[in-house]
Amino acid sequence: MAEGIKTTFTLPRGRLANWLLYPGRDTPHEIRVALASTLFGTLPIFLGGVFNTIAVAAVLEHRHPTLPFQAWLAAEIIVCLLRLVVLILAHRRARYGKPTLTDAHVLLAPLWGATVGYGALVSAFSGDWIASTLSFLSAAAMVGGICFRNFAAPRLVAVMIFLSLGPCCVGAIVAGEPVLWLTLVQIPFYLFAMSAAAWRLNGMLISTMESEREHDRRASHDGLTGLLNREGLFLAARPQPARAARIRAGMPLYYLDLDGFKAVNDAYGHEFGDRLLVEVATRLKDLAGPNALVARMGGDEFVIVGDAPAGSDASRFAACMNAEIERPFDLAPNVTVKIGASIGYASVTAEGNAIDTVLGSADAAMYEAKRNRKERAAAAERAPAWTPPEDYGDLNPSGVTA
Repeated sequence: MAEGIKTTFTLPRGRLANWLLYPGRDTPHEIRVALASTLFGTLPIFLGGVFNTIAVAAVLEHRHPTLPFQAWLAAEIIVCLLRLVVLILAHRRARYGKPTLTDAHVLLAPLWGATVGYGALVSAFSGDWIASTLSFLSAAAMVGGICFRNFAAPRLVAVMIFLSLGPCCVGAIVAGEPVLWLTLVQIPFYLFAMSAAAWRLNGMLISTMESEREHDRRASHDGLTGLLNREGLFLAARPQPARAARIRAGMPLYYLDLDGFKAVNDAYGHEFGDRLLVEVATRLKDLAGPNALVARMGGDEFVIVGDAPAGSDASRFAACMNAEIERPFDLAPNVTVKIGASIGYASVTAEGNAIDTVLGSADAAMYEAKRNRKERAAAAERAPAWTPPEDYGDLNPSGVTA
C-alpha cells in the first residue's frame, strides 16, 4: 500500500452478511465501518490458515486418494483462492473509495469453515485413526485464528467455529474410537468459550473506539455549540483520500462577527450569552445546510464554508444570514434580544486548501463591513490588505430588548 493512502472498506449490503457482522449493540456508522475493516487485515494469519488447511487436505488426499478426500482438497483450494482474490481486490478498491466486496468476503469465511469441518467428517468416516486425529487437530488449530482475526464480528466467529468443529462431533460418533467421544464434551464447551471471548473482545473494542471517537469530537468541536472549532475546520478542509473534497476552488467562505453580543452578556450575564451563541449556531447550521462546514472560531465569531443555495449568490446569501441573525432571539420567557452581524466573504482560491489565507481575506472583509455600518457584508475583493484591526467593539446596547 502506498505511504499515506488510507483505505476505507464498505459495509455489506446483504441481510445475511449484515447479520453476521452485527456488532452486539447499536454503534455509529463510522465504528461499524472500522469494525468491518478489521476483517480485511492480518494477512499473515490468513495465509497461515490457508497453508495449514490445504496442506492437511493434500496429505490426507495422498493417503486416501478417494473421491471424498479429492473433493475436500479441491474445495479447500477453490475457496481459499476465492478468498485471496476477494481480499486483494477489496484492498485495491478500498484505496479508491469503491465498494469493497464485503458481502463476498464475509460469506466466504463460513464457507471456508465448512470445508474444514467437511474434512474432519470424511476423515472420521474413513476409519483411519491418524487421518481423524490430524483433521481434528487442524480444525481445532483454526479456532484461535478465527477468533483473533474476526472478533470484531462475534456472530461470524461463532458460525465459523460451529461449521469447522461441529462435524468433529458427528465424526467422533461414527469413527468407532471411544476416546474421540471426549470431543462431544470438549467441542461444545470450546465453542461457547471462544464465542464468549469474541463477544467480550468485541465489546472492549467498541468501547475503545467510542472513547476515541468522543475524544476526537471534543478536540475538533466547540464544546458549547457543537460546531467545528478552528482545529476542526482546518481538519475538515484538509483533502482526504477516497473522499470527495469538502472545499474546492470558487466556493465562498463567510466570516461572521456578532454585533451587540457584548451588550447581551453585560445586561443578562454569561448564561444568557451562551444561550444566544447556541441559538445563533442553530440558525447558521439550518441556513447553511448539511453539506456546509460551520465553525465557531472563538468568542462570537463564526465561519461558514459552502456553496450558496440554488438561485442565490454569495452576496445574497450573506444578506440572508444577516436577516436571520437580526431576527429576535427568545432566550427566556421574559428575555428577547436583538443583535446583528458583520460578514466578510471570500472565494476559495485555485489552490483550494490554503484555508488560512482565505480566512484572512474574509476576516479583513468582515472588518470592512464593520466599518461600513450601512452595509453589513463585504466581499474580500473590496477589502484592503490584511492589517491588525482596530477594536470597534459591538453595536450600541440599544439593540437589546427585554
